[in-house]
Amino acid sequence: MHSTIKAMALGLVAAAFGLGAATAVARSAPPLSQLEILKVESPACGFEDVSDGRSQTQCDHSGPNIKVYVLEIGYGRQPHVTLDGFEVNGTRSAVCENGSSLVPCGNSGITVGYIYIFDLAGKQEGTFSFSNSSLNAPGNTMSTQIYIK
Repeated sequence: MHSTIKAMALGLVAAAFGLGAATAVARSAPPLSQLEILKVESPACGFEDVSDGRSQTQCDHSGPNIKVYVLEIGYGRQPHVTLDGFEVNGTRSAVCENGSSLVPCGNSGITVGYIYIFDLAGKQEGTFSFSNSSLNAPGNTMSTQIYIK
């Protein structure tokens, strides 16, 4: 199941740009169950798939315009995202479940998580960290990180 979710999520990265908010549905928000860094993008390397959980990139991304793509399944309160301890800004797009697939939510569907895209804003390398705590019980905190070279 994990590999199926990962494959679907990787396909969502390109579709995640410019999506609207999902329609509200009356049910409790699921807790965080998965955080995963999917890809690192740079002009030097293009897209590098890092969804295998590696501790650092294989490609030398150093240079401006590095982006990081993160999948979050469940609902978190407020993500804390840094590169070497300095806060990083990003955008998020809702991900919905459509049968056994994850798809961009568009204007309908039940949101099951988010794809985040972070722009490292001229920073050239370092340890990228993402953490968040569940909005609802059990209030668990999850985190993931990767060294971007």
